Amino acid sequence: MNIEIKEISTKKEKIRFIKSQFQFYQDDPNFVPPIISDRYKMIDTEKHPFYKHAELKLFMAFDSKGDVLGRIAGIINHNHNKTHNDKAGFFGFFECVNNLDVAKKLFEQVENWLFNKGYDTVVGPANPSMNDEVGLLIDGFDSPPVIMMTYNPRYYIDLVEGAGYSKAKDLYAYLLEPHTFTSDKMLRLQEVVRRRYDVTIREVDFSNKKNFWRDVEIFKEVYNSAWVPNWGFVRWTDEEFYFLAKDLKLIAEPKLALIAESKGKVAGFGLALPNIYECLIYNKSGSTLGALYHILTKKKRIQFVRIIALGIKPEFQRTGIDSVLYYELGTRGIQLGYRYGEASWIFEDNEMMNKGLTSTMNARVYKTYRIYQKKLS
Repeated sequence: MNIEIKEISTKKEKIRFIKSQFQFYQDDPNFVPPIISDRYKMIDTEKHPFYKHAELKLFMAFDSKGDVLGRIAGIINHNHNKTHNDKAGFFGFFECVNNLDVAKKLFEQVENWLFNKGYDTVVGPANPSMNDEVGLLIDGFDSPPVIMMTYNPRYYIDLVEGAGYSKAKDLYAYLLEPHTFTSDKMLRLQEVVRRRYDVTIREVDFSNKKNFWRDVEIFKEVYNSAWVPNWGFVRWTDEEFYFLAKDLKLIAEPKLALIAESKGKVAGFGLALPNIYECLIYNKSGSTLGALYHILTKKKRIQFVRIIALGIKPEFQRTGIDSVLYYELGTRGIQLGYRYGEASWIFEDNEMMNKGLTSTMNARVYKTYRIYQKKLS
């Protein structure tokens, strides 16, 4: 096969880069078409605040007729390198036909770019960072992804590993169901914690602009302090966090955006989002207007809610306050009519959270994602 690799830079080329994803999932009933305008924001190096401390290179592979064979992005996150004192770059937005030669040529572009800039490791997929969509789906192909989680054909595993990449870390997605979630153990635990630490729960104030941004600041402060020990973690910049908050505000359910306080002091937060992917799966064109139409007409059919983030300030960790937040998010989700919950993603070696989800909430791993790495030489 004649394979031509081209670097992508113009707006027109970037739109084609985004739209090319659709061709790899034409017959896949679990594919959720991305909103093209949202995807463009993720690779807009002029307007997205991530790129104030990051670099992006886009590549596409074509055959002799000019048809798309695949795509990939190379990413440098300078804040990651400062935080972890390493020389790791990232790959992301990978899509490819089932052909190892094409995949190898795409990965070679990223590897050569990073190597020439002095980097010694490639990690991914990250679209474009660990604070966004991350991981390759390796188990759980029988259902669509939920909001802000990845999805890919099963053969991508062979392509990535065939290009010389090996496991760095696995991520778990847990399934929560109403009839098993509110166990006696869960009820007792959260009641004890509430009394012992005088825990109160309040909702983020969406009705008042000033109060909303005050609560967003609390979320950012807790997140940046709670996640410090995590592998690959990089603090959000103010601009990045506010950029994300503006988008999430449009789809968030106020009853599922919670702040926990202990004796009047902020202890943690929990955030769950309605799975609007159950609406977007019908938006075959990826248009913004189509997305709005399907969300407005199908929002009441949503069955899943995703617990997307839960953080406890260091001084309140191991108190069990996280169990109160899980209980509140779960019971509120049930009251709102959701039938299932997903808690994701959780690192495979996060023993405290994995144990709590399985033993206290009777959750089970139903999808597994993998972050890969490769040493350059």
